[in-house]
Amino acid sequence: MSLEAYLFFPGTCEQAVRFYERALGAEVESLMRMSDSPEPAPPDCADMPGDAIMHASLRIGDRRLMASDGPPGDGAAFKGFSLSVTAPDDAGARRMFDALAEGGQVQMPLGKTFWSSCFGMLTDRFGVGWMVSVDEG
Repeated sequence: MSLEAYLFFPGTCEQAVRFYERALGAEVESLMRMSDSPEPAPPDCADMPGDAIMHASLRIGDRRLMASDGPPGDGAAFKGFSLSVTAPDDAGARRMFDALAEGGQVQMPLGKTFWSSCFGMLTDRFGVGWMVSVDEG
């Protein structure tokens, strides 16, 4: 069994994918637009533009993150999560944290904690919560 995160963006999925490529070194495994679909769009997506992202898959380290543009008018906002990314060392954590924080908002500046030599929390420019840390294990 595996568990993978799937993010829905309000028309900004491609921008987020490109941002995560730069900020985290993410590799795009696949990216399909609505216009690429071999079947008609489901009713809740029928009004989405052809260049909207139907599905994207990114490889970040040894994990997969999936994303798409959500159906228009989906105003529901679930805020009870953050993605956690672990760097091999403090310098790597600082680089990822600073890149993700660009245009975002820092909730907890990157610093030493009792569980990590380097840990911080932020919300990126797309509203996604991140926890960046160095594994002390």
